[in-house]
Amino acid sequence: MEIQQLEYFKVVAETEHMTHAAEMLNISQPALSKSISNIEHEIGVPLFDRQGRSIVLNRYGKLFLESVNKILEEYNRAKQEINGLIMPGYGEISFGFIHTLGMEVVPELMAHVHKKYPNIKFTLTQAASMYLLELLEKGELDLCLSQRIESKVVEIEWIELWTEELFVIVPENHPLASRQHIDLCEIKDEPFVSIKKGNALRQMVDQLLKNVGISKTNITFEGEDPHTVAGFVSAGHGVSIIPDIKGLSEYNVKKISVREPICERKIGVSLVAGRYLSPAVNQFKNYLVEYFKGK
Repeated sequence: MEIQQLEYFKVVAETEHMTHAAEMLNISQPALSKSISNIEHEIGVPLFDRQGRSIVLNRYGKLFLESVNKILEEYNRAKQEINGLIMPGYGEISFGFIHTLGMEVVPELMAHVHKKYPNIKFTLTQAASMYLLELLEKGELDLCLSQRIESKVVEIEWIELWTEELFVIVPENHPLASRQHIDLCEIKDEPFVSIKKGNALRQMVDQLLKNVGISKTNITFEGEDPHTVAGFVSAGHGVSIIPDIKGLSEYNVKKISVREPICERKIGVSLVAGRYLSPAVNQFKNYLVEYFKGK
Protein backbone atom coordinates (compact mmCIF):
# COMPACT_ATOMS: atom_id res chain seq x y z
CA MET A 1 0.00 0.00 0.00
CA GLU A 2 1.41 3.38 -1.03
CA ILE A 3 1.16 6.78 0.64
CA GLN A 4 -0.72 8.10 -2.38
CA GLN A 5 -3.39 5.45 -1.92
CA LEU A 6 -3.84 6.51 1.70
CA GLU A 7 -4.15 10.15 0.62
CA TYR A 8 -6.80 9.12 -1.92
CA PHE A 9 -8.70 7.18 0.72
CA LYS A 10 -8.60 10.13 3.15
CA VAL A 11 -10.19 12.47 0.61
CA VAL A 12 -12.89 9.95 -0.34
CA ALA A 13 -13.60 9.24 3.34
CA GLU A 14 -13.96 12.94 4.13
CA THR A 15 -16.17 13.76 1.13
CA GLU A 16 -18.07 10.45 0.93
CA HIS A 17 -18.50 11.26 -2.75
CA MET A 18 -16.37 9.54 -5.40
CA THR A 19 -16.93 12.12 -8.15
CA HIS A 20 -16.17 15.09 -5.94
CA ALA A 21 -13.10 13.36 -4.51
CA ALA A 22 -11.81 12.55 -8.02
CA GLU A 23 -12.19 16.22 -9.01
CA MET A 24 -10.35 17.37 -5.89
CA LEU A 25 -7.52 14.90 -6.54
CA ASN A 26 -7.48 15.67 -10.28
CA ILE A 27 -7.69 12.01 -11.31
CA SER A 28 -10.34 10.04 -13.15
CA GLN A 29 -13.17 8.48 -11.17
CA PRO A 30 -12.44 4.92 -12.43
CA ALA A 31 -8.80 5.27 -11.33
CA LEU A 32 -9.89 6.47 -7.89
CA SER A 33 -12.46 3.68 -7.55
CA LYS A 34 -9.81 1.10 -8.43
CA SER A 35 -7.41 2.57 -5.85
CA ILE A 36 -10.07 2.29 -3.11
CA SER A 37 -10.95 -1.25 -4.21
CA ASN A 38 -7.28 -2.25 -4.03
CA ILE A 39 -7.06 -0.93 -0.45
CA GLU A 40 -10.21 -2.86 0.55
CA HIS A 41 -8.88 -6.02 -1.09
CA GLU A 42 -5.55 -5.69 0.72
CA ILE A 43 -7.22 -5.06 4.10
CA GLY A 44 -9.84 -7.76 3.54
CA VAL A 45 -13.00 -5.78 4.44
CA PRO A 46 -15.15 -3.13 2.71
CA LEU A 47 -14.48 0.38 4.05
CA PHE A 48 -17.61 1.96 2.59
CA ASP A 49 -21.26 1.02 2.41
CA ARG A 50 -22.38 1.54 -1.16
CA GLN A 51 -25.96 2.43 -1.93
CA GLY A 52 -26.39 3.15 -5.61
CA ARG A 53 -24.11 6.08 -6.41
CA SER A 54 -23.69 7.16 -2.81
CA ILE A 55 -20.99 5.84 -0.47
CA VAL A 56 -20.86 6.06 3.31
CA LEU A 57 -17.85 5.32 5.50
CA ASN A 58 -18.66 2.22 7.59
CA ARG A 59 -17.26 1.25 11.00
CA TYR A 60 -14.24 -0.44 9.43
CA GLY A 61 -13.63 2.64 7.32
CA LYS A 62 -13.87 4.96 10.33
CA LEU A 63 -11.34 2.86 12.21
CA PHE A 64 -9.03 2.78 9.20
CA LEU A 65 -9.36 6.57 8.73
CA GLU A 66 -8.08 7.17 12.27
CA SER A 67 -4.96 5.16 11.46
CA VAL A 68 -4.53 6.79 8.06
CA ASN A 69 -4.62 10.26 9.64
CA LYS A 70 -1.87 9.25 12.07
CA ILE A 71 0.23 7.66 9.30
CA LEU A 72 -0.06 10.72 7.03
CA GLU A 73 0.68 13.07 9.93
CA GLU A 74 3.86 11.15 10.78
CA TYR A 75 4.83 10.96 7.11
CA ASN A 76 4.42 14.72 6.60
CA ARG A 77 6.24 15.38 9.85
CA ALA A 78 9.19 13.26 8.72
CA LYS A 79 9.27 15.04 5.35
CA GLN A 80 9.29 18.42 7.09
CA GLU A 81 12.10 17.39 9.41
CA ILE A 82 14.25 16.01 6.63
CA ASN A 83 13.60 19.04 4.43
CA GLY A 84 14.51 21.26 7.35
CA LEU A 85 17.86 19.49 7.65
CA ILE A 86 18.49 19.55 3.91
CA MET A 87 17.20 23.09 3.36
CA PRO A 88 17.38 25.10 6.60
CA GLY A 89 15.37 28.32 6.51
CA TYR A 90 12.51 26.79 4.54
CA GLY A 91 9.08 25.72 5.76
CA GLU A 92 5.66 26.96 6.84
CA ILE A 93 4.67 28.51 10.17
CA SER A 94 1.22 29.29 11.54
CA PHE A 95 1.66 32.21 13.93
CA GLY A 96 -0.95 33.99 16.03
CA PHE A 97 -0.95 37.17 18.12
CA ILE A 98 -3.33 39.16 20.31
CA HIS A 99 -5.08 42.27 18.99
CA THR A 100 -2.95 44.86 20.78
CA LEU A 101 0.22 43.63 19.06
CA GLY A 102 -1.16 44.11 15.55
CA MET A 103 -0.59 47.87 15.23
CA GLU A 104 3.17 47.96 15.76
CA VAL A 105 4.89 45.02 17.45
CA VAL A 106 4.07 42.22 14.98
CA PRO A 107 4.39 44.31 11.78
CA GLU A 108 7.88 45.41 12.86
CA LEU A 109 8.76 41.87 13.91
CA MET A 110 7.66 40.38 10.60
CA ALA A 111 9.65 42.97 8.64
CA HIS A 112 12.80 41.67 10.36
CA VAL A 113 11.73 38.03 10.04
CA HIS A 114 11.16 38.22 6.28
CA LYS A 115 14.67 39.58 5.84
CA LYS A 116 16.21 36.84 7.96
CA TYR A 117 14.02 33.96 6.72
CA PRO A 118 12.86 34.96 3.21
CA ASN A 119 11.94 31.37 2.31
CA ILE A 120 9.67 30.63 5.27
CA LYS A 121 5.96 31.06 4.56
CA PHE A 122 3.88 32.51 7.41
CA THR A 123 0.16 32.26 8.04
CA LEU A 124 -0.78 34.99 10.54
CA THR A 125 -3.85 35.07 12.80
CA GLN A 126 -4.84 38.06 14.93
CA ALA A 127 -7.42 37.20 17.60
CA ALA A 128 -8.37 37.29 21.26
CA SER A 129 -6.18 35.13 23.48
CA MET A 130 -8.88 32.56 24.21
CA TYR A 131 -9.43 31.96 20.49
CA LEU A 132 -5.68 31.68 19.94
CA LEU A 133 -5.64 29.07 22.71
CA GLU A 134 -8.36 27.12 20.93
CA LEU A 135 -6.33 27.16 17.70
CA LEU A 136 -3.23 25.99 19.59
CA GLU A 137 -5.20 23.12 21.11
CA LYS A 138 -6.45 22.05 17.67
CA GLY A 139 -2.97 22.20 16.19
CA GLU A 140 -3.97 24.99 13.81
CA LEU A 141 -1.34 27.34 15.28
CA ASP A 142 2.31 26.52 15.89
CA LEU A 143 3.06 29.52 18.11
CA CYS A 144 1.33 32.63 19.38
CA LEU A 145 2.24 35.85 21.17
CA SER A 146 -0.04 36.39 24.15
CA GLN A 147 -0.26 36.75 27.88
CA ARG A 148 0.11 33.48 29.78
CA ILE A 149 -2.78 31.22 28.78
CA GLU A 150 -3.81 27.93 30.33
CA SER A 151 -5.60 24.99 28.77
CA LYS A 152 -7.68 22.18 30.21
CA VAL A 153 -6.92 20.08 27.13
CA VAL A 154 -3.16 20.33 26.60
CA GLU A 155 -0.13 21.61 28.49
CA ILE A 156 0.87 25.07 27.31
CA GLU A 157 4.54 26.07 27.39
CA TRP A 158 4.89 29.85 27.76
CA ILE A 159 8.18 31.72 27.40
CA GLU A 160 8.15 35.27 28.75
CA LEU A 161 9.42 37.88 26.28
CA TRP A 162 8.63 41.33 27.70
CA THR A 163 6.56 43.27 30.24
CA GLU A 164 4.35 46.26 29.48
CA GLU A 165 2.61 48.72 31.79
CA LEU A 166 -1.17 49.01 31.99
CA PHE A 167 -2.59 52.51 32.34
CA VAL A 168 -5.87 53.99 33.48
CA ILE A 169 -7.28 56.12 30.67
CA VAL A 170 -9.88 58.84 31.26
CA PRO A 171 -11.52 61.48 29.04
CA GLU A 172 -9.44 64.67 28.72
CA ASN A 173 -12.07 66.67 30.66
CA HIS A 174 -12.25 64.15 33.52
CA PRO A 175 -11.37 65.33 37.10
CA LEU A 176 -8.50 62.79 37.19
CA ALA A 177 -7.04 63.94 33.86
CA SER A 178 -4.62 66.37 35.53
CA ARG A 179 -3.03 63.62 37.61
CA GLN A 180 0.20 61.86 36.67
CA HIS A 181 -0.35 58.96 39.08
CA ILE A 182 -3.35 57.49 40.90
CA ASP A 183 -4.15 54.49 43.05
CA LEU A 184 -6.44 52.05 41.27
CA CYS A 185 -9.05 52.27 44.02
CA GLU A 186 -9.71 55.89 42.98
CA ILE A 187 -11.77 54.73 39.98
CA LYS A 188 -14.07 52.67 42.21
CA ASP A 189 -17.22 54.64 41.42
CA GLU A 190 -16.42 55.42 37.80
CA PRO A 191 -18.40 54.00 34.84
CA PHE A 192 -16.10 51.55 33.08
CA VAL A 193 -15.43 50.71 29.42
CA SER A 194 -14.16 47.13 29.28
CA ILE A 195 -12.63 44.62 26.88
CA LYS A 196 -15.05 41.80 26.07
CA LYS A 197 -14.96 38.57 28.04
CA GLY A 198 -12.86 35.78 26.54
CA ASN A 199 -9.81 38.02 26.39
CA ALA A 200 -6.86 37.49 28.74
CA LEU A 201 -6.55 41.25 29.20
CA ARG A 202 -10.16 41.34 30.45
CA GLN A 203 -9.37 38.60 32.97
CA MET A 204 -6.30 40.46 34.17
CA VAL A 205 -8.12 43.80 34.53
CA ASP A 206 -11.03 42.15 36.38
CA GLN A 207 -8.54 40.59 38.81
CA LEU A 208 -6.70 43.88 39.35
CA LEU A 209 -9.99 45.61 40.17
CA LYS A 210 -11.07 42.78 42.45
CA ASN A 211 -7.76 42.97 44.33
CA VAL A 212 -8.49 46.58 45.34
CA GLY A 213 -12.06 45.83 46.36
CA ILE A 214 -13.81 46.72 43.09
CA SER A 215 -15.75 43.52 42.50
CA LYS A 216 -18.58 45.11 40.53
CA THR A 217 -18.00 47.80 37.95
CA ASN A 218 -20.60 49.85 36.13
CA ILE A 219 -19.68 48.59 32.66
CA THR A 220 -21.10 50.89 30.00
CA PHE A 221 -19.60 49.12 26.99
CA GLU A 222 -17.48 46.06 26.14
CA GLY A 223 -15.15 46.48 23.17
CA GLU A 224 -13.37 43.91 21.02
CA ASP A 225 -10.00 45.67 21.24
CA PRO A 226 -8.24 48.52 23.10
CA HIS A 227 -8.72 50.99 20.23
CA THR A 228 -12.48 50.60 20.45
CA VAL A 229 -12.25 50.97 24.22
CA ALA A 230 -10.18 54.16 23.85
CA GLY A 231 -12.75 55.55 21.43
CA PHE A 232 -15.59 55.05 23.90
CA VAL A 233 -13.54 56.52 26.77
CA SER A 234 -12.73 59.51 24.55
CA ALA A 235 -16.47 60.03 23.98
CA GLY A 236 -17.10 60.14 27.73
CA HIS A 237 -18.60 56.71 28.32
CA GLY A 238 -16.31 55.91 31.23
CA VAL A 239 -12.72 55.08 32.16
CA SER A 240 -10.69 52.00 31.38
CA ILE A 241 -7.40 50.13 31.86
CA ILE A 242 -5.35 49.28 28.76
CA PRO A 243 -1.71 49.07 27.62
CA ASP A 244 -0.06 52.01 25.85
CA ILE A 245 -1.19 51.13 22.33
CA LYS A 246 0.09 52.85 19.20
CA GLY A 247 -2.18 55.75 18.26
CA LEU A 248 -3.55 56.26 21.77
CA SER A 249 -2.48 59.92 21.64
CA GLU A 250 -4.91 60.49 18.77
CA TYR A 251 -7.88 59.97 21.12
CA ASN A 252 -9.14 62.63 23.52
CA VAL A 253 -7.99 60.67 26.55
CA LYS A 254 -5.40 61.07 29.30
CA LYS A 255 -3.12 58.16 30.19
CA ILE A 256 -2.42 57.84 33.92
CA SER A 257 0.11 55.56 35.64
CA VAL A 258 -1.09 53.49 38.59
CA ARG A 259 0.94 53.63 41.82
CA GLU A 260 -0.84 50.85 43.67
CA PRO A 261 -1.13 48.04 42.79
CA ILE A 262 1.49 47.48 40.08
CA CYS A 263 -0.46 47.26 36.84
CA GLU A 264 1.42 45.43 34.12
CA ARG A 265 1.12 42.42 31.90
CA LYS A 266 3.73 40.02 30.61
CA ILE A 267 3.74 38.94 26.98
CA GLY A 268 5.35 35.71 25.81
CA VAL A 269 5.31 33.04 23.15
CA SER A 270 2.89 30.17 23.74
CA LEU A 271 3.09 26.67 22.29
CA VAL A 272 1.82 23.20 23.12
CA ALA A 273 4.37 21.42 25.32
CA GLY A 274 5.66 18.19 23.86
CA ARG A 275 4.09 18.72 20.44
CA TYR A 276 6.39 18.30 17.46
CA LEU A 277 7.83 21.53 16.09
CA SER A 278 9.26 21.59 12.59
CA PRO A 279 12.82 22.92 12.16
CA ALA A 280 11.36 26.16 10.77
CA VAL A 281 9.08 26.63 13.79
CA ASN A 282 11.96 25.92 16.17
CA GLN A 283 14.14 28.43 14.37
CA PHE A 284 11.42 31.07 14.60
CA LYS A 285 10.72 30.38 18.28
CA ASN A 286 14.40 30.84 19.12
CA TYR A 287 14.49 33.98 16.98
CA LEU A 288 11.54 35.45 18.92
CA VAL A 289 13.41 35.01 22.20
CA GLU A 290 16.54 36.67 20.83
CA TYR A 291 14.63 39.46 19.06
CA PHE A 292 12.68 40.61 22.10
CA LYS A 293 15.65 40.12 24.42
CA GLY A 294 17.43 42.79 22.41
CA LYS A 295 14.55 45.26 22.66
